[in-house]
Amino acid sequence: MAEHKALSLTFKDHRTLLSAYMPALERGGIFVPTQDTYALGQPVYLLLTLPDESERLPVSGDVAWISPPGVSGRRIPGIGVHFGVNDRRVRDRIENHLAGLLDKGEPTFTF
Repeated sequence: MAEHKALSLTFKDHRTLLSAYMPALERGGIFVPTQDTYALGQPVYLLLTLPDESERLPVSGDVAWISPPGVSGRRIPGIGVHFGVNDRRVRDRIENHLAGLLDKGEPTFTF
């Protein structure tokens, strides 16, 4: 079985959160910058802190996107984590923070 890894991620502003959020994934997801090696489908545990909040939101998800070290262009190394089935509350809180921004076509870390 794949090793569970825990990561902590704090978003200081809405622009960075928008760049990291992955709304195209069925349950939502988030891009996490990292130099560590992960495999698709690998379970990951996250603690997310959203802009202007102090609460750390726990997320259990799986790696759905890999941008490996040495990736070209504007991309940075990291993973996209697809939120778990029990993380709807986190997705909803992120989307509330990003209300009115999601359909603007802003560049993201994954697209």
